[in-house]
Formats: sequence, C-alpha cells, structure tokens
Amino acid sequence: MGFDDSLVNEAVRLVENAEGAKIILRMLGATAIRLHCPGNQKLFETLNRRITDIDFAAYGKQKNAIAKFISEHGYKQPQHLTIGAFVDREIFEGVDGKHIDVFFDKLEFCHTISFSGRLENDRPTVPLSELLLEKMQIVQINEKDLKDTTVMLLEHDIGDADGDIVNAGIVSKALASDWGFYYTVTVNLGKVKNYVEKFPWISQEDSGLVKARIDKLLERIEREPKSMGWKMRAKVGAKKKWYRDVEEVDRAEWLSEQGQRC
Repeated sequence: MGFDDSLVNEAVRLVENAEGAKIILRMLGATAIRLHCPGNQKLFETLNRRITDIDFAAYGKQKNAIAKFISEHGYKQPQHLTIGAFVDREIFEGVDGKHIDVFFDKLEFCHTISFSGRLENDRPTVPLSELLLEKMQIVQINEKDLKDTTVMLLEHDIGDADGDIVNAGIVSKALASDWGFYYTVTVNLGKVKNYVEKFPWISQEDSGLVKARIDKLLERIEREPKSMGWKMRAKVGAKKKWYRDVEEVDRAEWLSEQGQRC
C-alpha cells in the first residue's frame, strides 16, 4: 500500500507543480484509477493492486517544456532507451526507481485514443471516459485490467458529462467511426461482465451494479450513429485483423509490466 501511495502522491505533486508552470499534465493508468476511486481504497488493498509506474497524458505542443519540467524534478531520460515508433511518447527515470511515461496528444497501442481538447475536462487525471477506453482498448486483456475496470465501474455511473461519471457520449463517438475499436471495447466489456460474476471481493448487489452499468454503456454505444466506414468494416468483421500490433522496442524491463499491449 505504501509504495502505491507514494506513486499516486508523486503524480499529484507533479500535476500541481506543472499547473504552476502553465503546463497541462494529466494522470493515466492505474495511478489515475486509484485516485479517482476514493470510495474503494480498501478494495484496492484487498486486491493487492500494485502500482509500478506513473503515466501522464499531455499536449505535444508542450513537449519541450514538459521534458524540462520533469528533468527539474529529478528525472532523466535513459540514454539506452530506443523509442522507435513511439514518437508521441517520452520516458523518464528517477534515481529512486520511479518511472514516468508521458503520452502526447494520443494513446496509440491496439487502438488510438485522442486527448485533443480533453485534458482540461478533469484534473489531476484524464476524464473517466478516456480511463475506461485505455483499459478496454487492450486486445489481450489480463486480470489486472479487469480488476481496474470493475472498481472504476463500481464507483462511477454512466452518463453524458465529465466529472465523477463515465461520459458515454465520448466513448460512443470514439467507437462510432472505427469498427475495430468498437469490437475490442464491446468484447472486453462483456469480459468484465463475466469476470465480475466470479469476483469474490464484492457483494452480489455490487456485482449487479457493475453489470447494469456495463449494459447501460453498451446500449448507449449501440445507439450512436455509425459512420459509413464503420458499416463497411463491420461486414468483414473479425475475419480480418482489426487491431494494431504494438511494435517491439528496446525498453526498460519495467515497461513489460505495462497494461497497454496487444
């Protein structure tokens, strides 16, 4: 618990200090979900959900200012790291073993999540809709991603605004022009529903609440008008590969534990 707290606290500190420097940083990933779910901190402890690094979203126009800002806070970019295709991403290491990953303008793994015009809508994390999409875009989803999503949906309802609810409008629009993204997300939401039925850490009532919220989100996704490209791609379906392979790059060992992978 203490290790997790230190990373969450460090991430919040950096976001707040960045604001003083007129820099927009927003937390992503497990640290963001942990912070956005204060009502279920004990559940995170029960799950032994260990946080291993800090992820941020930011705008590319501030890339140079962000690199300078993070270096001034005791982090450096490892000389041995080859980013390869990840041109919209910067990685930093701290002397105490902390690692920071900054994604600029978008998160691009199995599918692409755009941050354009969205980072101002919540703080210190990205909005909940982007946090949910971050987890649900993973084709080879694993148990820690299912756990994170379960806790997120246990604590937050589905609606059409940002804040302490998942903005179904943003999720639906992101999927309405990309059948592959739609397919991955809807399949994974079904996996969360199946998982929560066997989730021993919450009551049957809470399990039902999570499933009801997933159904509510799925219904909203289906109602969203789809683009012509979406409809054409839907005819082909999963017979053709619908997701992106993430290029293997020379990364530090800690990156192999990242949830975003295909």
